[in-house]
Amino acid sequence: MSDGASHIDERGRARMVDVGAKQESERRARARAIVRMSAETAATVERGDAPKGDVLATARLAGIQAAKRTGELIPLAHPLPLTFVDVEVALDTDAGSVTIEAEARTVARTGVEMEAMTACAVAALTLYDMVKGIERGVTVEQLTLLEKTGGKEDWRRDF
Repeated sequence: MSDGASHIDERGRARMVDVGAKQESERRARARAIVRMSAETAATVERGDAPKGDVLATARLAGIQAAKRTGELIPLAHPLPLTFVDVEVALDTDAGSVTIEAEARTVARTGVEMEAMTACAVAALTLYDMVKGIERGVTVEQLTLLEKTGGKEDWRRDF
C-alpha cells in the first residue's frame, strides 16, 4: 500500500496497517471517561467502604495494566513499547461521578490513542465491577480522546 493508511486489503478484508516505512517519533495521547453513580455510592467509594476494597486505586491500576495490553485486546492495534502511562481518577461525591483521565506516551511509528482510550475504558469497567454490589445503575459515559500529539499532525478536542 502506498502510505500504509488503509486497514482494508485488496479483497476488502480487515488487516493491520504496515507502519514499517514510517519514521519513529514521540507520540502522546490523552483520553477521558466518566462514570456516574448515586451520591450515596460515591460517598461509599470516598470512605473506602466498598466491599471489594479501594475502588479508585484498583481502577487506576487496571487502567495502567490495560494500556500495556492494548495490542492484545484491540485486533488491529500495534503492540507498542510504552514509555509512560498514567491514569488519574477524580471523585465528585456530590455529583456522583468519577472522571478518569489517562495519558500514554511512546516513541514509535504509530500513535498511542488506543492505549489511552483502553486505559480509560478498563479503569471505568473496573470501577463498575468494584461497586456493582452496591448499585447496579452505574453508567460509563463519554469515553473520548482528548488530544494526541506526534505523527503526521497534532489534534485536540475542542469543548
